[in-house]
Amino acid sequence: MSGSVPAMRDLLRVHTDGVTPVDLAAVDPRSTPGLPDRRVTGDDQKGWARAQVAAIGAELGRQQEMLFASAKVDPAQGRRLLLVLQAMDCGGKDGTIRRVAGAMDPLGLHIRSFGTPTFEERNHHFLWRIRKALPAPGYVGVFNRSHYEDVLIARVESLVSEQIWRGRYDEINEFEQELAEAGVTMVKVMLHISAEEQLERLRKRLDDPRKHWKYHPSDVDSRARWDDYQAAYADALARCATPEPWYLVPADRKWYRDWAVARLLAETFADLRLSYPPADFDIERERRRLDAGSATPAGVR
Repeated sequence: MSGSVPAMRDLLRVHTDGVTPVDLAAVDPRSTPGLPDRRVTGDDQKGWARAQVAAIGAELGRQQEMLFASAKVDPAQGRRLLLVLQAMDCGGKDGTIRRVAGAMDPLGLHIRSFGTPTFEERNHHFLWRIRKALPAPGYVGVFNRSHYEDVLIARVESLVSEQIWRGRYDEINEFEQELAEAGVTMVKVMLHISAEEQLERLRKRLDDPRKHWKYHPSDVDSRARWDDYQAAYADALARCATPEPWYLVPADRKWYRDWAVARLLAETFADLRLSYPPADFDIERERRRLDAGSATPAGVR
């Protein structure tokens, strides 16, 4: 990656004292932090960013393969990467997964979406279904929504008492610390869109018969509580910033969103300092054995 591009984890990281709600209104959802100016990108920033996503995707695929190979050789080390995506309705979680995670080998991906809890899930601790969905060692996991729904929608829609949802912040922090100690590297991303952009995207879903399946009448009800959801996110981002921080990605511009998330993943992988595991056999001996038996076996044509 170009040295002229600053570290996205520094630019997009949510800085918090752990108590004061994050000021989401201070971040413009149409902004493009870290994007090189038009003199670097040849005036077409959108085209440049999309080309970069493809290039970064190739590197993500290589890193994913090294992660998988390392775990295959030594499963006990438990290393895996988990991308957690949260957003308001129409925030772009599905599109981000298609364009960014889609560059990696699906055999090494573990993608899970979390909707309304099932009857069985409601009869367990709220983290039960999350634990079941964690990626195995060597895999890259992607959560489309996550355990944070239990301090977001559960709070706004009064699905549990305030005493219960407030207590979940500490439970989430303890859970994520447990994962970090088990070799899980989490990248927690909130895709930050504006109310105006959400309205436009909802209208497009109604206008396009191919997108009717993505629309639900409850989307309008949730939109009516926009401020309540923003307040819930502001608290969640502040109170659950350890051991892994949150990254706030301006997401009104889809092409920027994809580039930013791809960069966040690439930088995180780079810090893991992965490599292909060395051979645990004599390579030269195996070459000699292979050459000695290079003649086509009988019966094979």
